Amino acid sequence: MNSISVNQFRENLKRYVEQTVSEHEPIKVTRRAGEDFIVMSADDWEREQETLHILQSSNLMTQIAESMGTHKSNKGYKPTKEQLDEITSL
Repeated sequence: MNSISVNQFRENLKRYVEQTVSEHEPIKVTRRAGEDFIVMSADDWEREQETLHILQSSNLMTQIAESMGTHKSNKGYKPTKEQLDEITSL
């Protein structure tokens, strides 16, 4: 993660905002007399919130672990060729 001063951020606001959105890389903005803060795109923030929700849900984490177990043991659901063709033609 890039780290810049609040003065650099202020002077080049448009450039840093475009960079953050296009590269999907948050920027840490540091301040001398205050808390640092992070600038990130709204899409990336929403994705992070969804990830946190999943990680904090024991039921979802259990489902994921069980699914990984069936996948590794090759006992998971296997779609038919017709179903795969339908999925890949979307």
